[in-house]
Amino acid sequence: MSLQPMRTAPRAAPCPAGRLAGFDVREGRPLPFGATRVPGGVNFSVYSTGAASVALVLFWRGAEEPFAELEFPECYRTGSVYAMTVFGLCAEEIEYGYRIDGPWDPERGDRYDAACLLSDPYATAVGGRETWGEPGDRRYRYRSRIAPDGFDWAGDRPLGLPMQDLVIYETHVRGFTRHPSSGVRWPGTFAGLAERIPYLVELGVNCVELMPVLEFDENENHPAGLHDYWGYNTVGFFAPKASYAATGVLGRQSDELKSLVKQLHAAGIEVVLDVVFNHTAEGDERGPTFSFRGLDNRVYYMLTPDGRYYNFSGTGNTVNCNHPVVLGFVLDCLRYWVSEYHVDGFRFDLAAVLGRASDGSPLANPPLLETLASDPVLAHTKLIAEAWDAGGLYQVGSFPDYCRWSEWNGRYRDAVRRFLKGEPGTVSEMADRLIGSPDLYLRRGPVASVNFVTSHDGFTLHDLFAYNDKHNDANGEHGGDGDDANHSWNCGHEGPAGDQEVLALRRRQACNALLLLLTSHGVPMLLAGDEIGRTQQGNNNAYCHDSEISWFDWRGLAENADLLLFVKRAIAFRRAHPVLRRRWHITGHANGALFPDVSWHGVRAWTPDWSSHNRLLAVMFHAEEEGAADCVYLAANAHWERHELELPQLPDHLAWHRFADTHAEPPAEQPGAEPELADQERVRIGPRTVLVLVARERRGR
Repeated sequence: MSLQPMRTAPRAAPCPAGRLAGFDVREGRPLPFGATRVPGGVNFSVYSTGAASVALVLFWRGAEEPFAELEFPECYRTGSVYAMTVFGLCAEEIEYGYRIDGPWDPERGDRYDAACLLSDPYATAVGGRETWGEPGDRRYRYRSRIAPDGFDWAGDRPLGLPMQDLVIYETHVRGFTRHPSSGVRWPGTFAGLAERIPYLVELGVNCVELMPVLEFDENENHPAGLHDYWGYNTVGFFAPKASYAATGVLGRQSDELKSLVKQLHAAGIEVVLDVVFNHTAEGDERGPTFSFRGLDNRVYYMLTPDGRYYNFSGTGNTVNCNHPVVLGFVLDCLRYWVSEYHVDGFRFDLAAVLGRASDGSPLANPPLLETLASDPVLAHTKLIAEAWDAGGLYQVGSFPDYCRWSEWNGRYRDAVRRFLKGEPGTVSEMADRLIGSPDLYLRRGPVASVNFVTSHDGFTLHDLFAYNDKHNDANGEHGGDGDDANHSWNCGHEGPAGDQEVLALRRRQACNALLLLLTSHGVPMLLAGDEIGRTQQGNNNAYCHDSEISWFDWRGLAENADLLLFVKRAIAFRRAHPVLRRRWHITGHANGALFPDVSWHGVRAWTPDWSSHNRLLAVMFHAEEEGAADCVYLAANAHWERHELELPQLPDHLAWHRFADTHAEPPAEQPGAEPELADQERVRIGPRTVLVLVARERRGR
């Protein structure tokens, strides 16, 4: 192939100021960072404080060797930014990287190495990663590319659904359709997920939280040679993962992801991306140098006084998020995904790291968190924090929120698990979790609490009630990985069981957890596959399994049709009752209404039992708007014995109707079709059962 540059510059192109390696060039614009199309060529801008020299390395797409290497003239540097416009380049036909020479002094934090070919942190696409599982070219693994532009959004915008109305569905793009049973044309891809949007609509969820889709390397070193399936190891923060696209081999992964977002929006479903700014895939000092470390190690990472890496992420390094340059990088990245991909929100992995100073100490007023909360481009974007990190900083309920951030409520998860397990002394905390955790989020309201019982990290819902202990031997870490504090219960038998009573109890416990989740104040989040009883065979840390252990098995739709139906009806019930979807915390006062907005009950109406030995909790939610009442009664019995409950008395024109009884009755077919109770004064609740009633007009009225 000829190494002569292409001569495609339009007549309106700016005049070049010089020539380098056969190319017409001129001083570039420092902002924006990255590679940007300009009339007649491409503007390249990269930041490095300690560089002695910076060279731009150009490849034809897929070529092993570069066709040109252009060193930035010193006069093309503005401050610490090197910027150059190169004319005659076709953005769709090239790949590029940088060589940066500078001091090598690890004890001072400098790790410049001109032998390393560095990826652009602002690259909007990454080459060499188009096929899942293939290692790519080790000499330059992560080839910076310029994503195509001109996607036709046809008027699409982020949906802006109220936070209190969301039902979030956490899923993995590859795992959702990779199983042969998915029946899609392009399994394991954005296009494959798009084919299954009708299922999401039928289920009733209106927000998908996608596990990492920013470019990562699934072939990282693993003791058992397994894959980094989850993807919490980012190599390209502006680039969608090419191997998640059926069109990735054609370089069209950005268009395919945009098309997925567009189709989800058309179906009324928001898109939240799981993003990882707490660390990068470069690891500690033993890891590879492919981007940040060679660009400006002291700026991008938290370093100890002797130049080693603080490890608050548990993966070897920690990003120095509150350095002004890194803060700008994170902000630029999020703005890009909102403006270019129309995403509706972000979930931040190990977000407590984002509030640490350069020395690792927690900041009272973290600049990054405040900036993201007040940024005008992100003004209507959901911001959800995983409010802890691997360094022991646990900020659930105390995360610096600036009245904008919501949180994964880990205390909700633990409270529900402990309550359903039947542990003593859990009723009072369970009550707080049901009403949106006002002990944690009184100022912010229930929408600050993203409630969940399971997530990708830990047991599935099926396994939560099938295993007392984790079974992670297949991970190749001798069972030392994964959390030991699962609050799980195997219902009398560890693992697969043939005893019908054990199986029935497990199913009932799963329904109990789902019903509590979908009737609690706050924002419910479901883990994909829980609605069909997906199992990981007791593995509570399946990060490395690209196999049926992790994949969504679509045969479960038929095999566990009753559980799936239960979830659909519970979601529909939540959607039908605004009293369950409060933006602000309830007060316990009637304010002229028939009943208080919340009241607590026990075996006797209006008489809750908060003692440590009690395992029964009942609550009534009530609201009146424009003369219409919305009244839901929930009773949760974690005791192994049944009880008879006295019901709150309703006015003559209303009667209690049963929506769900996890011990006996399937949920009502649709909201408004709940059968009326024969006895309006008392109702029986079975052992380990959740009962939900709704007040409606009496029959014949």
